[in-house]
Amino acid sequence: MRASAPRARNLTGHRKFTGGKLVVASHNPGKIREIGALLADFGVEPVSAGDLGLPEPVEDGDSFIANAEIKARAAATASNLISLSDDSGFAVDMLNGDPGIYSARWAGADKDFSKAMQTVEDKLAEKGATRPEDRGAEFICALSLAWPDGHIESFEGRIKGTAIWPPRGTKGFGYDPVFVPAGHEQTFAEMDPSDKHAMSHRALAFKQLIDACFTAG
Repeated sequence: MRASAPRARNLTGHRKFTGGKLVVASHNPGKIREIGALLADFGVEPVSAGDLGLPEPVEDGDSFIANAEIKARAAATASNLISLSDDSGFAVDMLNGDPGIYSARWAGADKDFSKAMQTVEDKLAEKGATRPEDRGAEFICALSLAWPDGHIESFEGRIKGTAIWPPRGTKGFGYDPVFVPAGHEQTFAEMDPSDKHAMSHRALAFKQLIDACFTAG
């Protein structure tokens, strides 16, 4: 497993979050709580875009970072507060990186990830991917921190592994049951959540974000 190099838009040094309210550009209460816990030591008062009644922008970027930046910029502009957004997904090597930025869409309007995982497996079967070396995959998470004046800092974390079948485990969500991280035998959905969170793509991206933009009080 490895994290990608930080990808910040500020080339002369990172801007620090100075405390106070932080808009989390999400309408998902669980995500708000998770991010609030991750940033609890840094003077953060998380508030969700949903609680502020902010509209959800169209995510038409061509990468995880582009979509994270779209959401963060929109929330920062609408709220006049510093805003944080994430965009994440599952990418399979033999499928040219699909489902990638369309990971949620493969689950359909009803967010049925069993259907999405089956689609991944069907497409791999069409390509004759029977060996583990044919089934390389990774989870990717992009985080963007945007200021109302337009400044933005973006980071990306990745963890590599293998797409397996059939799905295993009930502790995860999304594509977790079909992903075994490199160097491990359990899927993300079989692991204790604390073990997964310690190594995940989101954890790697958050480490970069915190190291660059946050100072413990």
